[in-house]
Amino acid sequence: MNNLNTQFHSAVKAVRNVSDRPDNDTLLHMYALYKQATEGDANGPRPGFFDFIGCSKREAWEKLSGTPSEDAMRGYVELVRGLGARI
Repeated sequence: MNNLNTQFHSAVKAVRNVSDRPDNDTLLHMYALYKQATEGDANGPRPGFFDFIGCSKREAWEKLSGTPSEDAMRGYVELVRGLGARI
């Protein structure tokens, strides 16, 4: 777990240096994996109806409900590596 945690935090930093901006679906998936890895299942109040971006983020996160944080970390690291980031 310690090595995975280190890789995850390295990926969080490395994604800032990716040369090409990922598409919106990839960004939503990255957001959801990050939130699932760091906070677990979606919690707290839902965004307002007219907060389209907030609603999209929440829906992406809710799709990962029940995913263990370790699996979300692995998924995040793999996704960031796939974008060409050095971890």
